[in-house]
Amino acid sequence: MGRISGSAGSCGIGVASTQARTVDGAVSELRAALTGDFQHIIAFFSVDYDPAELAAALGNAFKDVTVSGCSTSGGIGPGGLMETGVLLIAFPRQGFRIHSGVIEDVGAFGVERASGIVRELKARMRVGERGQLAERVFGVMLVDGLSNAEEPLVAAVHWAFGDMQLVGGSAGDGLAFRQTSLIHDGRVLTRSAILMMVESDYPFRIFKTSNFEPTQIKLVVTAADTQGRMVQELNAEPAAREYASAIGLLPDELGPFSFASYPLVVKVGGDYYCRSIRNMNPDGSLSFFCAIDEGLVFTVARPKDMLSSTERTLQDIEHALGGIDLVVGFDCVLRRLDAENRQVRRQMEDLYRNFRVVGFHTYGEQHNAMHLNQTLTGVAFGPRREIQR
Repeated sequence: MGRISGSAGSCGIGVASTQARTVDGAVSELRAALTGDFQHIIAFFSVDYDPAELAAALGNAFKDVTVSGCSTSGGIGPGGLMETGVLLIAFPRQGFRIHSGVIEDVGAFGVERASGIVRELKARMRVGERGQLAERVFGVMLVDGLSNAEEPLVAAVHWAFGDMQLVGGSAGDGLAFRQTSLIHDGRVLTRSAILMMVESDYPFRIFKTSNFEPTQIKLVVTAADTQGRMVQELNAEPAAREYASAIGLLPDELGPFSFASYPLVVKVGGDYYCRSIRNMNPDGSLSFFCAIDEGLVFTVARPKDMLSSTERTLQDIEHALGGIDLVVGFDCVLRRLDAENRQVRRQMEDLYRNFRVVGFHTYGEQHNAMHLNQTLTGVAFGPRREIQR
């Protein structure tokens, strides 16, 4: 048997997680934990499960319910952080209306298809005559985390959204970087994105928070494979060697924990955004989670206190909403690694439980028109029902 945990707040969104080792065992426990009349379930699952088998089992267990989801680099469940397992977030029929679609082949045609999918989903909505869409509707997008296509796709979807907000994350596969998976209505998808438009009768807030500050150290990309998101040279020196020198390490000491502890950031419109390193390659080049280009100027950053910065953000949201009923979060896997490295993982788990944060660890985070790294993005729901329909 797996360790099962579940909960439901006043807005009726059901949450359940399990670490059962088999698909049948996991789905059986989740089905028993989730009771209610649900219209859409978002599933986050580790790569221990066959995605086709899981998609089929969830479809059989939750009849007449659309199931969307993706593989992860870890989950954030009601009981804490999860290395393995399945997390379900189940939206009830009362208080929400969710419209979903798939953007396929995101690398070649995703940008062109994105605006069409957005128009199609907008046409299904009922809130237009009752107020501004931005006040009642937001978007959630899950993307293949190895597609290398998030930036143009996110920009295209956000442009088509107009003044509505967008949040989401890139699917992961632990830290293997081999293949991520998405599921939607029984299908298994790669090189695709799932887009959901959520009409909510409850107040909500889209947010992002990060915990780094820039230093004076600059690294210029002088040679790169932009399509592959790979930097061969920084400051006209081998990339891994130059980065290691900048942070006071040797190249053979580099790894996920050093990438998490010493992120690289770029300045866009007065703000700094992470462009995190995914891994070091055998030839000394560096692969990134985000788009890069020759001539790009990186600034080496140092982390601030993750606990206090995250808590301040969640407290501000709680105050604005008059309480938090649930937060669906998209948290960079490097934030989890940094928390482990600094031995504050248990405190982060307590913080997430206190503010009812659930979600998954990503290969990248979406926030409106931006694809980000080393950031927590999400949507928080307040407990007070806005409109009775």
